[in-house]
Amino acid sequence: MDRRPAAPWAPSAVVLLTVAWLLGALVLLQWWFDISVEFWPDSDSTQDAGADQRAHKSNTALLLLAVEVVAGPMVIAAVAVCGQLRRTAAVYLLIAFGFCLLAVPVAPEAYRDINSPSPPPPAPTRCQERSGGEASCPGG
Repeated sequence: MDRRPAAPWAPSAVVLLTVAWLLGALVLLQWWFDISVEFWPDSDSTQDAGADQRAHKSNTALLLLAVEVVAGPMVIAAVAVCGQLRRTAAVYLLIAFGFCLLAVPVAPEAYRDINSPSPPPPAPTRCQERSGGEASCPGG
């Protein structure tokens, strides 16, 4: 078995990327929590004018969090592979897979809510003559 030593930069790069990944996840989690707390008093009313804005902000934060917690370990695993840290790469790929299992049910729904389809175009309102010579148009 060909066993090459790890690159000298690899362990410190993995540690720095791990710290950045965890801090990014904490910042996004805090943002999502702040959005929830900010609009909590309004959540009881059924005719809330800011409900769409609240849902958009919350889904944006949730989608960014889901992407960050899955993409972070994948990037760290790629750096670990480049630095000859095979076991470290395997651990981070397992972490990414675990977070991916958690994000799969959440992320597509959040994406759909953010990018809701545009409403269908209105029906044509031209007047068309019908058989028998009648031209009854809506509105006169």
